[in-house]
Amino acid sequence: MKELKDRNIPYKIYLTEDEMPKYWYNVRADMTNKPAPLLNPATLQPMTAEELGGVFCAELVKQELDDTTAYFEIPEDIRNFYKMYRPSPLVRAYCLEEQLQTPAKIYYKFEGNNTSGSHKLNSAIAQAYYAKQQGLKGVTTETGAGQWGTALSMACAYLGLDCKVFMVKCSYEQKPFRREVMRTYGADVTPSPSMTTEVGRKILAEFPETTGSLGCAISEAVEAATTRDGYRYVLGSVLNQVLLHQSVIGLETQTALEKYGIKPDIIIGCAGGGSNLGGLISPFVGQMLRGEANYRVIAVEPASCPSLTRGKFRYDFCDTGMICPMAKMYTLGSGFIPSANHAGGLRYHGMSGIVSQLYHDGYLEARSVEQTSVFAAAEQFARCEGILPAPESSHAIRVAIDEAVKCRETGEAKTIVFGLTGTGYFDMVAYGKYNDGDMGDQIPTDADLEKGFATIPSFPGNE
Repeated sequence: MKELKDRNIPYKIYLTEDEMPKYWYNVRADMTNKPAPLLNPATLQPMTAEELGGVFCAELVKQELDDTTAYFEIPEDIRNFYKMYRPSPLVRAYCLEEQLQTPAKIYYKFEGNNTSGSHKLNSAIAQAYYAKQQGLKGVTTETGAGQWGTALSMACAYLGLDCKVFMVKCSYEQKPFRREVMRTYGADVTPSPSMTTEVGRKILAEFPETTGSLGCAISEAVEAATTRDGYRYVLGSVLNQVLLHQSVIGLETQTALEKYGIKPDIIIGCAGGGSNLGGLISPFVGQMLRGEANYRVIAVEPASCPSLTRGKFRYDFCDTGMICPMAKMYTLGSGFIPSANHAGGLRYHGMSGIVSQLYHDGYLEARSVEQTSVFAAAEQFARCEGILPAPESSHAIRVAIDEAVKCRETGEAKTIVFGLTGTGYFDMVAYGKYNDGDMGDQIPTDADLEKGFATIPSFPGNE
């Protein structure tokens, strides 16, 4: 291997425990156009704290509704838990740069160094902590690929809480090992839609062959929480509170870059519901909102579930059963269900209200990519960087590689930072399909999308 460039920058930039964030950053405080409030579908009025308190933990409701407080102190117990796997490293992808023969400098923030294998644990422990503080028995949730369910199972086991997980049916069947990790940590895991809830039975009666969706699983999890004493529902993405907790990713990234005087030009994250992307970009976007800096921020989503690039910016139900509050977001309609052949994760029909508003206001751009190109990028990355990436993360890898190749063609030495949200060791069925040549690109037609758009509620002002 020929001499690598800039070797004064270490392969891995580590922070000390003292440099780990003591506060979560709330980007809404710096947004001129705040995300629209959640609406009560019965009254079309903003949800009150009292109404949300029947579904979510009281402290989490406060965080969800607060769009003026810039920083929330991280409780000491949560910071101590973080210390088991945080701060996470910022890695210089020297070998990938060398293989691409690019003048670009590529960094990735690696969130896979915990048993859950992803960034999801950052919010899981916070939400479980507040449930424990409230004296609850347990929590319910949904999970798609399984990272969130795994993370929440770990957090609940640590704190002695019951954990009930509704896992999207096709993922439940495709990823049995992820399911077993959850069960090992004591969670009760049910394929969704199921016959255990009223809304699940209704969905199955109407669509008996459905492979499920996150919207279906959310409906079941909310019903399970609201019909049991001592339980609340927790969510791994989309909500303001989740992006708040995930801001530790971006805050650590910012500190690590500043430690070596590095200024990023392009920041890239995969986008499903918005938790990883929002957590990574929030502190950087905050600088943009305050006029302190400027970056290109790219949200990367699957072409098979393109909420930002082909969706509508409307109020929509967060769940297929239409029992949750409505959120204003880029959405494909709560009735949209991605193809069962889509193996790359990021299956949610909508997008975080924060991410949606920032995209609508031009602070970030969005790009959709086909899953065969995503897995090609994943294998290229694995072979030279030594980490098997999660399919979700590999959407960001795809665009990071594409941007680095552009730098090779133009001769520009841009600095690229992307989020590597987790590892892909439980995704080998999907990798196997790609290696066997059995993976295709399932891109919805305009007619397919219209079916989903037809489920978006119609009322004055939501056109």
